[in-house]
Amino acid sequence: MGGWIIVGVVVVLIVLWLVFTYNGLISARNRTQEAWSEIDVELKRRHDLIPNLVNTVSGYMGHERGTLEAVTNARAAAVAAGATGDPAKIGAAENMLSQSLRSLFAVSENYPDLKAIAAFTNLQETLTATEDKIEFSRRFYNGNVRDYNIKLQTLPTSLIAGALGFKAFGFFQADDGDRAVPQVNFGNVPPPGALGPGSLPPAAGSGPPPMGSSGPPPQN
Repeated sequence: MGGWIIVGVVVVLIVLWLVFTYNGLISARNRTQEAWSEIDVELKRRHDLIPNLVNTVSGYMGHERGTLEAVTNARAAAVAAGATGDPAKIGAAENMLSQSLRSLFAVSENYPDLKAIAAFTNLQETLTATEDKIEFSRRFYNGNVRDYNIKLQTLPTSLIAGALGFKAFGFFQADDGDRAVPQVNFGNVPPPGALGPGSLPPAAGSGPPPMGSSGPPPQN
């Protein structure tokens, strides 16, 4: 009789552990998905602002069609990548968009009349603020990803997490190349060879803070 009681207690404890473990994983996954949704909102806001930016600067930067087309194409690629739900595609596309925006704002330094337009400065400030929000959301998301992935990888939870359908999330990270400060030449800047071996031409201003991504969208 005593043996059956022990077995019953063990079974109850196992069931309770499974319930608490499952509920804990669900909570951690939901927090991570919610954090990702905040990033997604800011990315879409940035995508919506770019057409207005391009329309505003096109009348002042007629000789910079390549730069404007690069921003437009990068924005279209980012929107398309977001629709696929593929983390690698989203990350690469958003990094390219950040780089093209930085190039656009760097080139705009050569157009004083454009910088005096309130619509342009407002869009520039709004995009910069959006980048700041993306960076804040990225840190919050990565913290949740770290905690969630630790739960999945530690014993004994790791023994059942996969069977219960839980998968790890990837971190939302800035691309190394995207962190580099762009160098743009304006005016009568001599070619690199005229500055001597190993010399670099002067660099001009830059746009919003860099941002890149490689994290996944929410799991189903």
